[in-house]
Amino acid sequence: MQTITVQELKQRLDAGEKIHLLDVREPNENAEFNIGGTLLPLGEVRNMQTEPVDDWKKDEVVVYCRSGNRSGQAAMILEQLGFENVKNLTGGMLAWQQNFGAGS
Repeated sequence: MQTITVQELKQRLDAGEKIHLLDVREPNENAEFNIGGTLLPLGEVRNMQTEPVDDWKKDEVVVYCRSGNRSGQAAMILEQLGFENVKNLTGGMLAWQQNFGAGS
């Protein structure tokens, strides 16, 4: 599984790169703080309910959660489902907030 750091991701987003962001946290976590990713909780990924993001299979997808655990599981599942360029965000939203605060 490939990984990407919060610093690398922020730099690429700030540069205007088109990267699909997939948030596999629960809706309440997403409501508290998010960086604009599409919400698809891990439970739905586990049940292979990936229809909202199936058109991303050939694109780069960065998966994130609170700490990087759930997104790591989701990334492995997505790879098994044929997603070709999946990266897990190391440290998740905890690392993002630690580095950039809640307003970034």
